[in-house]
Amino acid sequence: MKVLVTGANGFVGKWLCADLLARGHVVLGGVRSLTELADLGAEWRRQLEPVIWLEMDLEQAEEIDAAVGQGPEAVVHLAAVASGSQARDNPLQAWLVNCLGTCALVHCLERRGLETRLLLGSTGEVYGAELTRPASETDPVAPCSPYAASKAAAELAVQEYSRRLSADTVIARLFPVVGPGQPETLVATALARRIISAKQSGLREIPVGNLAPVRELIDVRDASVALCLLLERGDPGGLYNVARGEGLPLATVFAALVELIGWSGVGVPEPGLFRRGDIPYLVGDGSRVAALGWSPRYQWQATLQDLVASL
Repeated sequence: MKVLVTGANGFVGKWLCADLLARGHVVLGGVRSLTELADLGAEWRRQLEPVIWLEMDLEQAEEIDAAVGQGPEAVVHLAAVASGSQARDNPLQAWLVNCLGTCALVHCLERRGLETRLLLGSTGEVYGAELTRPASETDPVAPCSPYAASKAAAELAVQEYSRRLSADTVIARLFPVVGPGQPETLVATALARRIISAKQSGLREIPVGNLAPVRELIDVRDASVALCLLLERGDPGGLYNVARGEGLPLATVFAALVELIGWSGVGVPEPGLFRRGDIPYLVGDGSRVAALGWSPRYQWQATLQDLVASL
């Protein structure tokens, strides 16, 4: 089928486009500006050569309409302010893109009357900071950051659209996604970069933030396969955690990265790197997506090894 992927040049979007092409789909790649494609790199440009690239800024209604006017049979909506730190620095922009951008996309699909499946990429962070066990899809949302709140609002827009018009929608709550190509604004890559910098400078003390929180580590390649399965097999109106139900402290991630990079440095807490509202336990119950046939292929050690190799 013909699939429109928003945020197609993003961290998850690139892997998803490649997987969709491999599964025989026609892929329309929505990007904020075609000039951004120069940053993909030669290997990604080669892999994604069959993608039909479209300018699709979520703050530009005419660009959304033009992309949807290509007649996709499905839309995977990944475009977002996807970094928690960026959302905290500019909450208004996060709400404009994550919430109102989703509303604009939904309105365009409704106005055109297309029978299009809409898969929204959301986040496990919508469950908030109170749970001490893997989050289930039946748990209430309690976002405690601008990023999570704006994504929860995007979910509401999609669910309202689905209920009112019996539209075919699926929501995927992705738990922390890690792997090669991960942006430096996200924790694993940020830690790896600091360790590499310390090694290059010969410094043993490495500045770190709070390493106590427990996190899932979902390999980006596994996350992409999960999204493909949800697109092809997810129940209409379905809500799914993309999670494996296993977490580990960030201190363990840091220690593993130190070993992989080959530097006997130690983490030294730096107040400026600590974040208010940090979620102490972010692990999800992924049994619903597993029932569709999803089984993670990558263990977290291999994921971190590939992440370091990509830097």
